Amino acid sequence: MKLVLLRHGESEWNKENLFTGWMDVDLSETGKAEASSAGITLKQKGYDFDVCYTSYLKRAIHTLNRALDEMDRAWLPVVKSWKLNERHYGMLQGLNKSDTADRYGEEQVKIWRRSYDIAPPLLKEEDDRNPRFLEQYRQEKCEILPLGESLKDTIARVVPYYNEVILKDMMAGKRVLIAAHGNSLRALVKYIEDMSPEEILNVNIPTGIPLAYELDKEGNFLSKEYLGDPEYVKAKIEKVSAQGKVTIE
Repeated sequence: MKLVLLRHGESEWNKENLFTGWMDVDLSETGKAEASSAGITLKQKGYDFDVCYTSYLKRAIHTLNRALDEMDRAWLPVVKSWKLNERHYGMLQGLNKSDTADRYGEEQVKIWRRSYDIAPPLLKEEDDRNPRFLEQYRQEKCEILPLGESLKDTIARVVPYYNEVILKDMMAGKRVLIAAHGNSLRALVKYIEDMSPEEILNVNIPTGIPLAYELDKEGNFLSKEYLGDPEYVKAKIEKVSAQGKVTIE
């Protein structure tokens, strides 16, 4: 079985060095080009799909739409779920990363961003950024929506959704494309490749580069490949890795 993961292109807030999380920010012009390029690559490599999955956030949705347009597959069914949303960054959402580091210290911001099981400061219930007040989540149960998450928390919602919904589609013979976010995709990578918490912290997924997995009939990991020019892919991964060591993301 094949599974393709696609991290959304650069967003406007990525460009402005702001914590994004569940804030519904659109793609930058660079991000739009990355999304289209991903679709071109998938078509050139001969990939086709039967169903697509994405989050409730427009930067992932628009990445998927642009990729499908390039593949002449805009008609494919798309399933959206908040379970594939980016990690919720709590009170950090909307803050400038450099300013936040100046206020709390580089080391504290690094802990919030790159630790496995430590969440950033949570939103207060009455905060306008609380998902219960946002239109996207009006049909969801308010009590299960997060006010902030660690990577461990993100994994705890992404992996069950993958097993209960996405993997079932794959085992029924459907070819699946998932367009999502850095941390929700890292959750899947950790699970699929059976990585330790320490290993996944060193994994960086580049924007706009399709990651193709080959799985056995039970869904176990066999191999993976980033699709595209190897030197370009390497440069994109190194860029994300370097960002993880400073206060931009």
